[in-house]
Amino acid sequence: MSRIFLVPVLAAAAFAQQYPPPQYPQQQYPQQQPAYGAQGPSFAPAQLDNLVQRVALYPDPLLAEVLTAATYPDQISSAGQWASDHRYLNGDRLAAAINADRLPWQPSVVALIPFPSILDMMASDMGWTQQLGDAVLGQRPEVMDSVQHMRRQALDYGYLRDSQDARIVNAGGYIEIQPVQAGYYAVPVYNSGVVFARPARGVSFGITFGPRVFIGSGFSNWGWGGPGLDWRSHAVIIDRRPWERTWVNRAEYRHPYIAPRERFEGRAVIERHDRDREYRDYRNNRDRDRGRDRERDRDRDHQ
Repeated sequence: MSRIFLVPVLAAAAFAQQYPPPQYPQQQYPQQQPAYGAQGPSFAPAQLDNLVQRVALYPDPLLAEVLTAATYPDQISSAGQWASDHRYLNGDRLAAAINADRLPWQPSVVALIPFPSILDMMASDMGWTQQLGDAVLGQRPEVMDSVQHMRRQALDYGYLRDSQDARIVNAGGYIEIQPVQAGYYAVPVYNSGVVFARPARGVSFGITFGPRVFIGSGFSNWGWGGPGLDWRSHAVIIDRRPWERTWVNRAEYRHPYIAPRERFEGRAVIERHDRDREYRDYRNNRDRDRGRDRERDRDRDHQ
């Protein structure tokens, strides 16, 4: 493998001055998708390019999780809400909360909870999310080819470069994007209308990054045991095994995760939160009553 060394990305402030925030979707995606039948959907190359643009520059391991999660669109909104409610947690504390709540969603979806901005983006445009998932199920090789096509454009136009958060690797003609530091992932922020188009004269920046998120061993139960993309064979790798869910076997496919997890009904999560809330209320009332008792004791002592 040969490294491609390019100039570091300029600061986010400079980017914001030149371009507005990313506008999604560039193409309108209907919320209700058609019934594709037994053969599944069929998207033209230009349609696939448009579908993958907003995630094509994600690091390979993170992109693998996004592609698989998109095939469970019915779970994205609930997972996104849970992630939003627990934004104050990270690292081992977040992993412990996920484990304690025994979340009912597929590991591919739970894997994105440390990245609430991604779940927010997917939940806010469910038409796009479902079409991406349908394309992954029905045309995975073509989806991965489109990702490579868009990466090549961003590279050729000078936007895709090595940075403090991502390194660009030319692996036998395929463009890989890997985190600079193992286990630390930063979500790239870019405008698809900018980075996949020929730059205006004098413009040489366009990609910034969000804060780094550490994915440690505590998340290995949810598909983070070696995710990636095998570009040559068009395979999505989850837990070091090819993820082989397709349009045909989507109802019965069960991925051999390193740590298989039992699924739980959503009611269990609700009951867990109810119990936690009841305990918090009890503790607050107890502390308030104890405070009143201490005040009475002090008043009595002064009399």
